[in-house]
Amino acid sequence: MQIQLVRIAHARSGDKGDTANVGLIALKPEYYSTLVREVTAERVKQHFGEMVKGDVERFELPNLNALNFLLHGSLGGGGTLSLMTDAQGKTFSTALLRMFIDVPEEVLATN
Repeated sequence: MQIQLVRIAHARSGDKGDTANVGLIALKPEYYSTLVREVTAERVKQHFGEMVKGDVERFELPNLNALNFLLHGSLGGGGTLSLMTDAQGKTFSTALLRMFIDVPEEVLATN
């Protein structure tokens, strides 16, 4: 079945220059493997489309049941240079949580 990430994760985001940094944290440890499988750097780049001009990097943090993404070239030059409404990338976490992923029904049975 398809669900939005917000059903199994929460997120935080911020910036470093022209790079948005998004942390995605599983709501339960048993959801982490689904995040690893479904939320790839490629899918995140596709989800954000033209908003991300550069590469997307993914880092796995299994001890935290979390993934961290760096979205390069996504802030119009950064907080002091950008004319974007969200030049510090604070809303990128909410945007990522709207991404749809495939989840086996048994994963949500623990919900």
